[in-house]
Amino acid sequence: MKVLIIGTGVLGAYLSEIYLKFGHKVFVTSRFKKKNYKNYEYLKIKKKISFLKLDILSKKDIKKKIKLINPQIIYYFAGQSSLAKSYKKVKETKNSNFIGAKYFLEVLKETKSEIKFFKANSAYIFKLFKGGLRPKLKFQNPTSPYIKSQIDAFKAVKNFRKKGVNCYSLIFMNIESPLKAKSFLLNKVCDFVKYKKIRFLKLGNIYSKRDFCWAPEIMQGVFYAANLKPQDIVFGTGKKYLVKDMIKSILQIKKIDFKNFIKIDKSLYRKKEEKDISISISKTNNLLKKWKWKPKIFGNRLVRKLYNSI
Repeated sequence: MKVLIIGTGVLGAYLSEIYLKFGHKVFVTSRFKKKNYKNYEYLKIKKKISFLKLDILSKKDIKKKIKLINPQIIYYFAGQSSLAKSYKKVKETKNSNFIGAKYFLEVLKETKSEIKFFKANSAYIFKLFKGGLRPKLKFQNPTSPYIKSQIDAFKAVKNFRKKGVNCYSLIFMNIESPLKAKSFLLNKVCDFVKYKKIRFLKLGNIYSKRDFCWAPEIMQGVFYAANLKPQDIVFGTGKKYLVKDMIKSILQIKKIDFKNFIKIDKSLYRKKEEKDISISISKTNNLLKKWKWKPKIFGNRLVRKLYNSI
């Protein structure tokens, strides 16, 4: 089987590793040809991947690459993923998260393709979750360009699914990995504790609750989800933790006192940030029970794995 992954980020790298283990051919695209693909080098799979340049804003190029590769599955993992940066990169955020994905969906509809198309999305676009096997989702007010672009993308996937395109939305909670940049919260704290390059660490709001999950484990679930019918699928652990408690768990590894080394800077607070973003994943567990998939890495175990990997 041939798999096409759009974007060279963290999620695609872990998913590529899984597909390669099962003997599938993996193609990965980026905006430009690179000499270094650090995520793939870290996982020691770079030489097994076919890398291509793709302009996601060109339907002509999209059609050309699909015809060339003839994939059975496409994962759209491209996109400017920083909520904070989206205020400065409004056009890039919209183009990468929404317009590019919409062009793929249009091409698949126009060519009457049977290809399965998976679009990555974020739980940050939702304001309210009610659990169970049929969780109800309510959109947040689009307070940032990032949230607006992802809401538009989510709606586009639903719309094209009704038109017969085999498309899915993959809704991710906070996915953690040593491959993520040190600007991301838990990676930043782990780096501070492990290497102590600065006197103290400045952080924003630490009183929100989040579902922190482990990237390799979540991508295993995404791999199994390719066997399901087109739908929206939520991936997380189903457990939520106060951000402050996760930070304290990391500090405890080196017995560092929170009060002496963590400084709260209100200028780092996100605008109108939801205090509690979590969801029941009972529906996902039920969908994937055939493959015995269920998240096992969270809380202190996740913190230890992340710290030891950085």
